[in-house]
Parts: sequence; C-alpha cells; structure tokens
Amino acid sequence: MKSTRFLCSFAVVAVLGAASIALAQTTPSTPAGPVPPAILHAKSVFISNAGSEPGLFPQHFTGDVQPPYLFTGDQDRPYAEFYAALEATGDYKLLNDPSEADLVLEVQLPGPHSPLSPQPDFRLVIYSAQGRYVLWTIAQSIEPAELQKNRDKNFDQALTGVLDKFLSIAGKGPVPTH
Repeated sequence: MKSTRFLCSFAVVAVLGAASIALAQTTPSTPAGPVPPAILHAKSVFISNAGSEPGLFPQHFTGDVQPPYLFTGDQDRPYAEFYAALEATGDYKLLNDPSEADLVLEVQLPGPHSPLSPQPDFRLVIYSAQGRYVLWTIAQSIEPAELQKNRDKNFDQALTGVLDKFLSIAGKGPVPTH
C-alpha cells in the first residue's frame, strides 16, 4: 500500500515537473526594447540629488521600535554613495553643471509606498540633458532586516544593484568588486 502511494506520488511529481519544463520552453520571452542612443553614447553625467524620505534615517525617527528599514547616515547618503561608486568605475566624467552633461542621473530614495510594498526602494531616473526627457528609470528594493548591520548591508547591495543595472543598460558592464 505504501509503495503504491509512493509510486503514485512520484508519478504525479514527474508529470508536473515535465509539464512545467515544457511550459517554460514554450513561453515566449519578451523582447528587449531599444536603449536610447543618448544612454549608450554618453561620456559625461550630472548626478542630481532628488532626496530621501526623512523617516529612513535615525535623526528623523521618533519611536521605541525601529522599523526594519532604518539606515545609518543621513538623507544625503544615497546620493553620496552613488556618486562615489559611479566615479570609482571611471566610465563617466562627472560634471557639476547639468547643462554641460550628456545625461542627468537623478538619485532618490523614497519611503515605503504602501502595505503591499513595505520597504523603500532606490530610484535612478535617467534624463536627456538637452530636453529633460525621461530616458529610463531603474528601481531596486532594499530588503528589510532586524539588525542595523544587515540593514546597511542591504542598503549597499541595493545601491550596487542600481548602479549595475545602469551600467549594464549603458553597455558598460557590472561594478568592479574591491
């Protein structure tokens, strides 16, 4: 009796596994859209600090229980770290005047959006320098954590993820590891 159940269970798992593999092979992938040439050919960028939600950093938080997305530093941390990371790649000349840049990169860290999206996420909006048209937007969630060191590690991983996505879209490759 037990061997019959085992064989039936095994057969069901095998059939479901084969069906999922067949379905995965027949599901068409979405073709990638074109990357705007302004992103691919940019040599210089201006990085704009669009700000961060004040409640994500300790100096603005009031309460006994810390949320799982409270990060060390201040509201300028996302901008400062993104700027330093992009500068370290050496892929772009970073300018102080947006009118002289090929692209404008707007870094922001809004707070959690809703109960369905309870963690904050980085946003990098890529604008054309000439017309202020949005060329691309990258978003990367920051995973919550209980311990401060893990929150900050997740912050850094998400920021690196945003930079990696930007460099990949721009045809530059991933961020070098230290």
